[in-house]
Amino acid sequence: MALAPTQNQKQGPSQEYLLLDYLQRLNRSLEGRMAVHIHLSRLRPQNRQDHHVRIAATTFEGMTQTYDGQVFILSSSDLFFVCKDASIDDIDAAILKVRHLFNEDPLTHGEEEEDMARFCTYYNVETQHEEMLDLIKQMHRERERKNRLAIGKVKKASEVQDGLKELDPEQLGKLQEFLARADLSNLMRRQPVCAITPANPNPQPIFQELYISIDELRKSVVPDFDLLSNLWLFRHLTQTLDLRMLQVLIHNDDSTIDSSISINLNVKTILSPEFINFDNSLKASSRGTVVVELQPIDIFSDMGAYMFARDFMRERGYRIALDGLNHQILQFIDREHLGFDLLKLFWSPEMADDNSGTRLAELKEHVDRCGRARLIVARCDSDEAVRFGQSLGSTVYQGRYIDRLLKSSGGVN
Repeated sequence: MALAPTQNQKQGPSQEYLLLDYLQRLNRSLEGRMAVHIHLSRLRPQNRQDHHVRIAATTFEGMTQTYDGQVFILSSSDLFFVCKDASIDDIDAAILKVRHLFNEDPLTHGEEEEDMARFCTYYNVETQHEEMLDLIKQMHRERERKNRLAIGKVKKASEVQDGLKELDPEQLGKLQEFLARADLSNLMRRQPVCAITPANPNPQPIFQELYISIDELRKSVVPDFDLLSNLWLFRHLTQTLDLRMLQVLIHNDDSTIDSSISINLNVKTILSPEFINFDNSLKASSRGTVVVELQPIDIFSDMGAYMFARDFMRERGYRIALDGLNHQILQFIDREHLGFDLLKLFWSPEMADDNSGTRLAELKEHVDRCGRARLIVARCDSDEAVRFGQSLGSTVYQGRYIDRLLKSSGGVN
C-alpha cells in the first residue's frame, strides 16, 4: 500500500512501528532513496485536525506510484515520505503544495533556510539510514509510552461516538457483498438545490442531488460500525456505490434522468466502462441536465486523471461541480482553470464568527473571483446559513432548512 492508513491499537501496529519496519527492510536497497519528515505537529492545533493531515498526505499519492514511495501519518500528525530516485525538485514541489495548504499558520511563513527547516527535514536514506532508524525508534518508544498511559483512561473516538466501531476491511467486504445483490432503491434519496433571492424568498428548485443514504446503508448492513471513520476504506466503498448508482440510473423507471439531477462520483468511476454504459444510455439532450459532483481529495490526489475525465465530461456536455469545500479551501480553488461549472461551499456556524469582518471580506473576494452565480451554499440547516450566503452574494442553496422552506411554500421535495 502506497499510503499507509492510520490504524488503532486493536487493528494493527502503529504507523511509527510500520515506518520502523519499513526502514529496516530497506537495509539492502538504500541506493537512490530519499525521505522527508514534515513537522505538521508544529502547526497550531486548529490547523492540524485529522482531515487536514489526511489531505496533506494525499499530496504525495502520485509520487508514491512513480517513485516507489510510501507515506506514513504518525500519531503526532507528522508525515514521513520515503521514495526512490525522485528529484529534489519533485520533492520540493510536493512540499510547497503542503505548505500552501497551511499558509495561514505561522509555521509556513518565511522563505529562509531556517524557516524551511522548521517545516520539514530532508534525509538521504543511503547515508543517513542509521540516524533515521534511531529517530524512528525514539518516536516509536514515545508513542508506546503515551499509549500505555492512555489505556484505561479514555476510549478511542471511534468507540465513543454513538458506541460505533471503526470500519475495517472485513466489514467493508460484507458491505460490498450486500451492495452486489441488494435493491438500493429504498436507500436512494433526493435533495433539491434551490434558488433563493431577496426579491423571492420562496425556494425555486434548480436540480436535485441523487445519493445513497450512508446512514441508512450502515443501519441496514453494519449497524455497529462508523462508515466514515476510515477515510481510505470509505473512498473504496464510494467507488462501489458509484457503480451501483449508475446501474440504478441506467435501469430507472421513474423518469429520473429526464429532469435535472446531480450525482457524486469518483474520478476513477468516470473513467470506467460502467460510466461509458451510463453515458450511452442517455439522450444527447439529457447530458446537459446532469451535474457530476467531485470531491477535492479525489481530484488533487491525481490531477492528470481528473483533467482527462474533465475533458471527456465537457465534450459530452455534462456540468461539473466541486463538492465539499469549506471557507479555508475555497481560497485555493481556481474555478475557471480547473474547469468547474459550480462550487459547493459547506456552511458551518464558525464562518460567521468573525468580529473584525476580515474573514468575511476575504471570503467575498474569493467568491467574487470564482463567480457568485457559480456558488452553492450547502448544508444549510438554519436561516443563518442563508443570510450568510446572501452576504456573499450567493443565490443558490441546499440543505435541510431549504427542504423545510420548500415544503412550507408548497413546492415539491
